[in-house]
Amino acid sequence: MGDLWGAIFARIGRLWYNALMTHRGKIIEVYGLWLIDLTCIAAAFLLATYIRHPGFRGMEDTAIHYQVGALFLVFCTVYNFILDWNHDFLKRRFKREAAAIFQYMAFMLLIASGLMLLLKWADIFSRLILIYFAILNFAITLLAHMLMKKALRRYYSSEKAATQLLLIAEEERLSDGIARLEKDLEAHYQLAGAACLDAERTGESILGVPIVAGPSDLHDIASQMALDEVFIDAPGTTQTQIRELIRGFDEMGVNCHLNIPLSDRGLHKQKIEKFADSYTVVTYTPLLQSHKRLLIKRFMDILGGLVGSAVTLLLLPFVALAIRIESAGPVFFSQVRIGRNGRRFKIHKFRSMYEDAESKKKELESRNEMDGLMFKIEDDPRITKVGKFLRRFSIDELPQFFNILKGDMSLVGTRPPTVDEFEQYNHYYRRRLSMTPGLSGLWQISGRSDIDNFDDVVKYDLQYIDEWTLWLDIKILFKTVAVVFTGKGSK
Repeated sequence: MGDLWGAIFARIGRLWYNALMTHRGKIIEVYGLWLIDLTCIAAAFLLATYIRHPGFRGMEDTAIHYQVGALFLVFCTVYNFILDWNHDFLKRRFKREAAAIFQYMAFMLLIASGLMLLLKWADIFSRLILIYFAILNFAITLLAHMLMKKALRRYYSSEKAATQLLLIAEEERLSDGIARLEKDLEAHYQLAGAACLDAERTGESILGVPIVAGPSDLHDIASQMALDEVFIDAPGTTQTQIRELIRGFDEMGVNCHLNIPLSDRGLHKQKIEKFADSYTVVTYTPLLQSHKRLLIKRFMDILGGLVGSAVTLLLLPFVALAIRIESAGPVFFSQVRIGRNGRRFKIHKFRSMYEDAESKKKELESRNEMDGLMFKIEDDPRITKVGKFLRRFSIDELPQFFNILKGDMSLVGTRPPTVDEFEQYNHYYRRRLSMTPGLSGLWQISGRSDIDNFDDVVKYDLQYIDEWTLWLDIKILFKTVAVVFTGKGSK
C-alpha cells in the first residue's frame, strides 16, 4: 500500500513539475480537472443516496456510506495521477470525452464492487445507490468537463495566458513544421511565429503564421518578442550552428526544444521528452527548478498579495487625499512594463510625480546619473513633496500587490523594465525576464539609491535567478521590511 501511495505522490510531483515548467494555465488544467472530478463524485454520491434514502433516513450503516464515498474519491485520485486519463483532455471531442468518462466509470464501479465484496460491505450497502451514482456521475462529469473545455480554450486564446512558441526551421521544413505544430500542439501553446534558418523570408506567412526572422536577425528579433519557448527543426544544420543558436536563447532564459539528437555539456539542463505528440526532442532549459518550491512561492505571493491589497485599500483614502491636495491629476500612475518572458502588463503605483512628468523626462535626460538603460536623477524636480514621502517608505508601490494577485508580478523577483528599456535589450539583458518580476529583489535591498550602473542591476537580477531558493525569497522579504521602515536606500 505504501508503494502505491508513493507512486501516486511521485506522479503528482511530475505533473506539478510539467505544469509549472510550461505555464501556470497547465496547473489549472491538471489540478482543476482533478478537483472537478472529486466534486462531481461527491455531488453524485450525495444525490444518489438522497434519492434512495429521502432525507438521508433509513440508512442501515452510515459509516459504510462514508467509506464507499471515500473509496470513490481515492479511486479518482489514483486514476487521475497514475493513469493520467485527462492527459489529452482538450483534444477529446464530445464522443471521445463521453467514451473516456464511461471507461473511467466502468473501472471505478468494477474496482469498488470488488472491494465491497471483499470487505463484506455489499450486504449492507444499497445496490440502487451504485446504479443511481453511476448514471448521475457520468452525466455530471460529462457536463462539467465540457464546460471546463470551453473555459480553458477561452483562457488559452489570449497571448498572456498561452505559452508563446517560436518555430525555427530550414526553408524546406517550414510548411510541414507549421502544419504539424498547428495540428498537434497542446491547447496551452500558441505559435507566435516562425523563423527561417537558411533563407530570408521575413514578412511572409505560411498557413497564417508570420515568418518573423531570418538567419541574420533571429536572436535580435526573438529578444523583442513575448516568447516562452523555441522549437528547432533543422536536421541539415551543423551542430556548431545549432549549439550557437541554442546558446543565444539560453542567454535569454528561453527554453529550447530540439528535434535532432544533440548533446553539449556546456549548455544548461537537458531532458529528452515528447513534444506535440509527433516529435521526440532534446529540451534545453536554463531554469530547472523544484516544482514544490515554485508552488510554495506562488502560494506566498497570493497570501502576501491579499495582505498587501488589504493594507493598500486601508491607506487609499488618506494617500489619495494627500496626492490630490498637492497636485491635480489621477491618484494612480499606470505604466506598461515587461514581465516574464517578454509579456507586457500594466503596473500600478500611487502617483508620486506631477502629471506632466513623462513629457518632461526628455528635458532631463542629460542629467541622468545611471550608466546604461535606466533613468535616475537625484532631487528629481518632477517628484512632488507628497511623492518624496511616499517613495521614502515605498508607499507608492503598494498598488503593485494587485499585480501580484493577478500573477503579473511576484513578491520577490527581478525588476520589470519599461518598454523603452526592453527595446534596447541584448541577449544578456533578456535573461532577466526568465523569472516573474518582483515587488522587491536583490538590487532593491542592496542600496538601490547607490547603484549608478544598469549592469549592476542586471548582475543582481541574474544572481537572484541563478541562486533562487525559497529561503532567499524569505531573507529578501525580511530585509525589504527593514529597508522600508528605515527608508534606507530610497531617495
